[in-house]
Amino acid sequence: MKILVNRKINCLFLCLLLIMAVFTATAIIFIILDLENIVLYVSVAAVLMILFVLIALYLYFREQSKVMNEAIEQIREYIAGNRNARIECDDEGDLYRLFHEVNSLVAILNAHAENEGRDKTFMKNTISDISHQLKTPLAALNIYNGLIQQEVNDNPELRKFASLSEQELDRIENLVQNLLKITKLDAGTITLEKSRQYIADMMEYVKKHFAYQVQQQEKSLILSGDDEITLFCDQTWLVEAVSNLVKNAIDHTKPGATISISWRAFASVIQIIVSDNGSGIHPEDLPHIFKRFYRSRFSKDTQGIGLGLPLAKAIIEAHNGTIEVDSTLGVGTTFTINFLIPTKL
Repeated sequence: MKILVNRKINCLFLCLLLIMAVFTATAIIFIILDLENIVLYVSVAAVLMILFVLIALYLYFREQSKVMNEAIEQIREYIAGNRNARIECDDEGDLYRLFHEVNSLVAILNAHAENEGRDKTFMKNTISDISHQLKTPLAALNIYNGLIQQEVNDNPELRKFASLSEQELDRIENLVQNLLKITKLDAGTITLEKSRQYIADMMEYVKKHFAYQVQQQEKSLILSGDDEITLFCDQTWLVEAVSNLVKNAIDHTKPGATISISWRAFASVIQIIVSDNGSGIHPEDLPHIFKRFYRSRFSKDTQGIGLGLPLAKAIIEAHNGTIEVDSTLGVGTTFTINFLIPTKL
């Protein structure tokens, strides 16, 4: 029987068998001796047998409870980040086979984590190297394009192509910068320098950054929120995230559109909301808009590179926040960022 392979169960079984054997032998002796009040003697022996059985079961289950608690403690240690946590499984039986499988699973998870870490580091270094290699020719191309623009003032056709060339160079440079940022976030090589910041000041900076672009496209960017609300964050990175959302709104709205940034504080949550009254997002695209390089088959946008929203999401999640989107075709889109306020217990 497999159940008797376990040493402790085997001991319990033998102990119970011994108690029952002693009781049976005692009862037989009482019967053979034909003692007076034999029923009383047998009853006392039965009570003693039951008592010994209960004691044996109690000791066994107490020991099993101790083993299970130690196993649970090791599992909690592993979840807390101790990659060396292991469950003792130096015995036989189904329970210890389970412990052995758990240890094997932990070893596999550690191996996957190490491989993933190496892959992320390799990817970060590769993209970083490629990006740095691209910076020099990009800078040269920008210089050459600037010289060309100075020489084609009298030729509208060439001036148009030079302007288009500048736009494409800007796109490539933006792509390189976003790739660097998002891979650094993925690899965990960026340390967020958090401090208490006024949200109003950060959003005012975002507004000034897009002021010229908004004016040129005949759109408006409106801020609304309590000036006294603060957030514990990395100002540079959070401004980057909100800026990407605002840029997305500007790129997908027509002249005369309104983009708004609002913020508010609740008992346990601080919200930053970026909304527009543009064309909206097709329902089929909503589950995919935070995927990298995702391009909608419904969108007419040919300028986007598909990294702005994923980068914003990565930055917000690095701040332990969440981002949600709500959009209606022909009505507009709203991005809601939520940051939990730590509570003191």
